[in-house]
Amino acid sequence: MKIALIDYGAGNLHSAGKALMRALDEIGVTGHVVLGANPDEIASADRIVLPGDGAYRDCREHLAEVDGLEDALNEQVRVKGRPFLGICVGMQLLSEIGEERGETEGLGWIPGRVVALDPKARHLKVPHMGWNTLRKTGEHPVLEGLPFGEKGLHAYFLHSFHLLPTHNTDLLATADYGGAVSAIVGRDTVIGTQFHPEKSQKLGIALLANFLRWAP
Repeated sequence: MKIALIDYGAGNLHSAGKALMRALDEIGVTGHVVLGANPDEIASADRIVLPGDGAYRDCREHLAEVDGLEDALNEQVRVKGRPFLGICVGMQLLSEIGEERGETEGLGWIPGRVVALDPKARHLKVPHMGWNTLRKTGEHPVLEGLPFGEKGLHAYFLHSFHLLPTHNTDLLATADYGGAVSAIVGRDTVIGTQFHPEKSQKLGIALLANFLRWAP
């Protein structure tokens, strides 16, 4: 299995690559992770992963600056249906609009907006940083067997904004941080996590393994 881990200057690439290799071992599949943004490498990949750290606008601009990258992603994911995972800001970029540092157009693959966190409990600080459990709000093969709820495993978050999908069916899981925070979204062959699976230990590896098994 070939996994394209997109390097556009805005991601936690080393940790994500190691976690994807661990997930391959978990499912007993021989494969490798290709790091970069070469359209030919993306075209021949079985899975595509888009990480992202930093501000929405900055990440969107970095993505647009890489020659041929956005066209390659649209062709492979939107047209050919290649399974795709967005992580953190890589998940937020799936939206139509991001509001961080002014309105910025996203990829538009999942209808919705990325808005600032506004916890109802004022003692909670922004960014939302640290460990949190997840509540499942939808069904999806990538969620199969994952432990949700108060007694479930924890995911690691570090963010100040989150994606609010237009359609409830695109929201697959939330976390509680003074209100519901979007944790996992998905539509068609696209799925995204606001938390960092590469930093979420057992839960993260299980989710990545499910993503690599997924054959939509």
